Amino acid sequence: MAVCTDLHRYLETLLDVSQVDDYCANGLQVQGKAEIRRLVTGVTASQAFIDKAIALKADAVLVHHGYFWRGEDPCLVGIKYKRIKTLLAHDINLFAYHIPLDVHETFGNNAQLAALCGWDIHGTLPTPTKPDIVMHGALPTAMAAEALAADIEQHLDRPPLLIKGHDRPVKNIAWCTGGAQDYLRCVIDHNVDAYITGEISERHVHIARECGINYYACGHHATERYGAKALGEHLAEKFDLDVTFLDIANPV
Repeated sequence: MAVCTDLHRYLETLLDVSQVDDYCANGLQVQGKAEIRRLVTGVTASQAFIDKAIALKADAVLVHHGYFWRGEDPCLVGIKYKRIKTLLAHDINLFAYHIPLDVHETFGNNAQLAALCGWDIHGTLPTPTKPDIVMHGALPTAMAAEALAADIEQHLDRPPLLIKGHDRPVKNIAWCTGGAQDYLRCVIDHNVDAYITGEISERHVHIARECGINYYACGHHATERYGAKALGEHLAEKFDLDVTFLDIANPV
């Protein structure tokens, strides 16, 4: 069992939230029960996720994609009203950590994706965000572009979209989970054979081909399932919580 304020304080320190420049609120977004025994973790606080967390008798949920994004309509209407009303009606705490959960060196989405796929982490590359969010490293052994695509599919249980920029074996790679297609510009001058992320836009097909880099779009949701899961497992041990990871399928 954890006191909500203690859990919040621990997460703020562990994820170094104050040092992250983000475009949403990170931390306790919706307050619920003072004492937490059952925590449900997941990628996005959708209505389907909330409804299933209620069925699991959650006292709190912890997600990567929460609410209150910069630039969105702040009014509590429509789906935002329904989601928050449901949380409040069941006295459920909502913790959400966006970039802090991408960049953490152990529990972050980027670090967890590397661990899942067996990639060696060498560090990060400079990006406009602070802290730097794109990781770089290497495959255990060089492989053909199509072989890497098959390996990623085996680990993520979905085929990536491969845009080939060259025919060399792939060894040195850079990656950033989620909607990180615009960081392609940050990696093309750093001697990497491939960039691996969640999404792709039309322009990035041309950039990858013309700059000679292989691009793997592996799915926003598929690449970001692992940070919240790993963090929840850590919290289960740290605070003796009953923790369940809930995966709401998303094809994007």
